[in-house]
Amino acid sequence: MPSNISYTIEHSPSYAQLKLKIPANQTVLVESSGMAAMDSHITLKSKVKGGLMKGLTRMLAGESLFITEFSAPERSGTLYVSPGVPGDIQHYHLNGNSLMMQSSAFVASSSTVDIDTKFQGLKGFFSGESLFFLKATGQGDIWFNSYGAILEIPVNGSYIVDTGYIVAFEDTLNYNVEVMGGLSWKNLRTGILGGEGLVCRFSGEGKLWIQSRNLFPLINFLNPFRPTKNN
Repeated sequence: MPSNISYTIEHSPSYAQLKLKIPANQTVLVESSGMAAMDSHITLKSKVKGGLMKGLTRMLAGESLFITEFSAPERSGTLYVSPGVPGDIQHYHLNGNSLMMQSSAFVASSSTVDIDTKFQGLKGFFSGESLFFLKATGQGDIWFNSYGAILEIPVNGSYIVDTGYIVAFEDTLNYNVEVMGGLSWKNLRTGILGGEGLVCRFSGEGKLWIQSRNLFPLINFLNPFRPTKNN
């Protein structure tokens, strides 16, 4: 089913920006603070989508408590959306299925798409990542982003990805977080302290998206250079 919202992804993959053409009398959902520019007749309204409890679970997943609704009354309008980190943007069309995304990946969607969180349990704990995935369901368009370029991988069988590089995957794929080389105290210690060895094994058939860069190694690299307060 083709997209019913005209869009362009500009300056990809390093500094991608999303340009949306909102049809007349329609609404799109955008992550809070994502708007960069828009036509003056477009209206906006911030709300806790899905009620307070869903908003709180999104906040625990690294998302904002609020989502902003942008509407184009009477005539179409153009909206520019800029993610918080430099990187790529990917489009996906939901047709009754589900899409799983890493926390903070959501950029924008049709108003008919529902964004919720999915608890990972011990999978998230042992991966060192967030305990939540974002889960998109319904009918319509969704856009998600990453730090770095996004690579689409068709999985048919089994595939392994470092936990820090997962962006999104279709719900037809099963996943399990494990330690490379088998589960042992030595390997687990190496994975947690050294940042290596913890991977996600996907199985089944479906699409998987990974990012070309991992934000956490960059943060660790820059940490020794940050200013410190002298006592």
